[in-house]
Parts: sequence; C-alpha cells; structure tokens
Amino acid sequence: MSGPMALEPGGTENDTLALRLAGTPARGCADHHTLALGAPRHPGPDREAVSRLAAELADRIGPAVHPYEVAALLEAEGLTADLIRDRYGHPDLFSLATALYGQVPRTFPEPAPGADPWRPDHVRSLLRGVLFALPGLAYLLTAPLWHPGRHAAALIVAGLVSWAWGQGLGHRAHVRRATGRREAARTLLLGAPAGAALATAAAVPSAGAGPVILAAAAQSLYLAAAGVLLVLARERLLLAALTPLIAGAAVLLRWDPGPQLRAGLPLLALLATLAVTGHALRRAHAAPAVADGRPPRLLSSLPYGLFGLAAGLLVLLEGRRAPYAVIALTLSMGPAEWLLYRYRGLSVAALRRAATPSGFLLRSAAVLGLCLLAYLLPLLPAALLTGAEPVTLLLLAATLWTALLLQAFGAAWQPAAICLAAAGAACTVALLHLPPGPVALPLCCGAAELALGACALRLLGRPARHA
Repeated sequence: MSGPMALEPGGTENDTLALRLAGTPARGCADHHTLALGAPRHPGPDREAVSRLAAELADRIGPAVHPYEVAALLEAEGLTADLIRDRYGHPDLFSLATALYGQVPRTFPEPAPGADPWRPDHVRSLLRGVLFALPGLAYLLTAPLWHPGRHAAALIVAGLVSWAWGQGLGHRAHVRRATGRREAARTLLLGAPAGAALATAAAVPSAGAGPVILAAAAQSLYLAAAGVLLVLARERLLLAALTPLIAGAAVLLRWDPGPQLRAGLPLLALLATLAVTGHALRRAHAAPAVADGRPPRLLSSLPYGLFGLAAGLLVLLEGRRAPYAVIALTLSMGPAEWLLYRYRGLSVAALRRAATPSGFLLRSAAVLGLCLLAYLLPLLPAALLTGAEPVTLLLLAATLWTALLLQAFGAAWQPAAICLAAAGAACTVALLHLPPGPVALPLCCGAAELALGACALRLLGRPARHA
C-alpha cells in the first residue's frame, strides 16, 4: 500500500515519532514524554521523612486550626520549594502542609494564667485602715476641753453630713478620674469645700455660738481634706500630716500635755492636712486635660451618699452601746477594701474553672462566704476585748462589707435602700423606745445582711459580671 497511512516494515520508530509530534504519547513512553515537556518528576511522598518532620514540629502543628497555619510555619522554618520536592516528595508547600495537618492530632493547650488584675496593694490597704482610725486621737486629746453631753450632738450631725457627702463626692471623683486626673481634681476642688460648709451649717442648730461650732468646722474641714487625699491615693501624705496627733497620743501615755498642746496638736494636724491637700490638688490639676471627658450625672452619685448616711447612722447606734467597738470597726475598713479586691480576683479564677453557669454560681457563693468569713473572724476577738456584743458587731460589719461589695460592681441603689431601711428602723426603735429595744440593731442588721446577700448571689453569680 501507498499513502501517508502506509507502514513500512521496520517503521515502528517512525510511527512513535509521528504520534509524539501529534501530541499523543505512545504506550510505554510516558516518562520520556513528561521529560520532553519539562515537567518535574514526582516519585511520590516520602512518608518516613514526612513523619519525622511531623514529630519534630508536633507541638507547633497541633494547635493549628487550618493547613495554612502549618504552611506559614514551614515557611518560617526555611523550607524551600526544591527542598520540599527533593526531601519530602511533595509538589509544593501547601501539599506538605496539608499532609502534616492531617497527620498531627489537634491539641489546644490551656492558656497560661496571666497576672491577677485585681491583686490588692497590701501596704496601702493596711495604711488606709490606720488612717481611718487615726483622727480619733484628736477627740482623745481634746476630750477635757469640751462637754460631751452638750457638744457631741453638733459633732455627730456634722460627721454624718460629712460622711454622706464624702461618699457621694468620692464616687463622682473616681468616675471623673477615669477620664483624667485633672478632671477628678476639679471635681474635688469644687465639691470638698462645699461639703465642709454644708456639714458645718448642719451643726449650727445643735452647737449654737461659741467654740463648739469651731470644733464642728475643724472636723468638717479635716474630713473633706482627708477624703480628697484618699481619692487621689495620697495616703502617705495624709499619714505625714497626722504625725502631730500620733505625737500627742504618745505624750499622753507619760504626762498631761496641758490645754495648749491638747488644742494645738490637733490644730497643727488640721493645718498640715489642708496644706498637703492643696499641694496634691495643685499637682493633679496640672495634669493634661481630656477633651472628651464629660462629667457623670449627679443622680448617679446620690445612692453612694445615701449609703454613707445609712452607714453612719448604723455605726452611731453601735457606738452608743460600745464606743471602742467603733474603733475596731473603723480599723477593719482597710482589710475590708483588701478583701474586695481579693473577691474579684478569686471570682475571675472561679470563672476560668467553672464549666456551667450553675457551677459558677456555686463557686461564686463559696468565694463570697470565704471572703465574708475572713473579714468577720478578726472582729470576733475585737468585740470581746471592747465589750461589744459580738453578734451585733459582726452583723453590722457583714452588712457594711456586703453593701460595699455590691457598690464595687456598680449596684448602688439596692445597698443604699436596704441600709437606709435598716438604719431608719433601728433609729426609730431607739428614739421612741419601742420593742424589741436592745436587740433592734442586730435584728435590723441581720435582715439587711440577708437581703444584701441575696442581691449579691443573684447579681454576682452571673458570669457576665466578672468577664
């Protein structure tokens, strides 16, 4: 035969060449065809080499959630395309990454525990407790200079107004401090003198004219200035200003300093407190201003002031029965603040360990009970030493601490209303001599603590409050 389709004897190589030129490889010539096109030859993945690489990088491949993360890891390890083809037999980086991702089991280790954001300052908490009680030395020094029966009423009224005003002003200044120290200083500069003036004016009907109103004014000025220093975290300055009182108390242990020193040392401490307060305000006011800082509403600080008034009335009722118990209660305010921080830290730790909402509720209740017990236990021997009724003192202390805990989490109206109701009921019984008489204060505090505890469990048993 003739023509283009004719095959001559011995023409196999010509036929193969013709098929190759036509683009169809002949049987048995696939490797030669592939090399002719310039494509790489892949003998297949080297499973042993891939397994060794997976073992070396297992701790870093396990947490990956996608093969692309493994590919980024391989690039960081310096694996080139040639190395991947020659050593591991994979055509490219993503092929090897996919193989490694499928070979290494997923592992998601627990995150390393970070620093406790609520770790309390131990020294500052103890110092604040001492600073709350040190002003009592002024009354000890000046006791022979005034008549408790006629003058105490004016000082009590002025003290209650100062306490209530200071609680509300302290909240407002702390909120303003979140926007800048200058804004907080401006709030304190306007609010502290106004509070001192209001407290002094409230004492006038009880004090009348004479030195009593001067004593009430001095007390109001000190409480306003000390509140400013505590808000600005200047506890050491306040301690330095009160050294004349400490010196006067030390002198009393040896001899009577006389009326001049009895009046002069508290006056010197007051002047020193006012001086360091002015210095602290001036430095805080020199801080840069925040352009978008807006003052909070006055109504938001009202429940804090009402709680301060209620707490003052409850402490006053306890002080009538056991004056020295008030000193122990005042000193405990420093550890109380420390335990507020510890509660928040322990609650965050409980949230990390809890797996269900009910489990966290149980853990939160345990943390609340533990912190409350740690606060009350040291007060038990203090009650016995001061002659106070232990049950009354412990219930009062528990009421105040639980209310402060709720305030620390932004719940202000509930503790204010509960404490005001307890104080109002106890004061009514005391003033009108109604039954149950002597047990009215512990009954009112016990009922208040039950209500506050229920609020704390309902509010703080939710994980969202601690997230």
